[in-house]
Amino acid sequence: MQAQGHSSILVTVLILALVAWRLYARSRRLIGRQSLSKWRPWVTVTLFPLLLAVLGILSRHQPPVLWALGGGAVAGIGLGILGLKLTKFETTPTGVFYTPSAHLGIALSTLLVLRVGYRVIQGSPSVNAGAPPASYWSSPITLLIFGTLALYYVTYAVGLIRWSHRIAGNADAAQAVQA
Repeated sequence: MQAQGHSSILVTVLILALVAWRLYARSRRLIGRQSLSKWRPWVTVTLFPLLLAVLGILSRHQPPVLWALGGGAVAGIGLGILGLKLTKFETTPTGVFYTPSAHLGIALSTLLVLRVGYRVIQGSPSVNAGAPPASYWSSPITLLIFGTLALYYVTYAVGLIRWSHRIAGNADAAQAVQA
């Protein structure tokens, strides 16, 4: 019996270490200088709207949840536009780089961590007292946050795609002038 207790503690520690590592990796991607990827913005522009549509379909019979998802989406668009305005874009001989706003990245990461932590605590047996945990798509606050983050990422990715097309067009124009 005691060996089983140690293994469950070990599994919990390993899961917490994995989550901490992923949050660290995500935070670095939201905060530091990054090389512009050709495919990552396109994955974001494709994946997040699909997830948003699935969550919208799942919550279609719960108007408050649907309104929260939509309100989060609107907030996310605004934050994405703000994020693009605060981003430093660079074209150097070694590559194309951008540096997102550290403050906005930290705020969004913190919001996500706090909500996930709250949902984990809320779903724990000691807090829940045997009642089944509420589904993720039935919580207006969770979907408000998801909608905000999803459309922030989509808006930001669209801005990165537009910027990459603009600098590619400038490079083509420069080559035409030199020829």
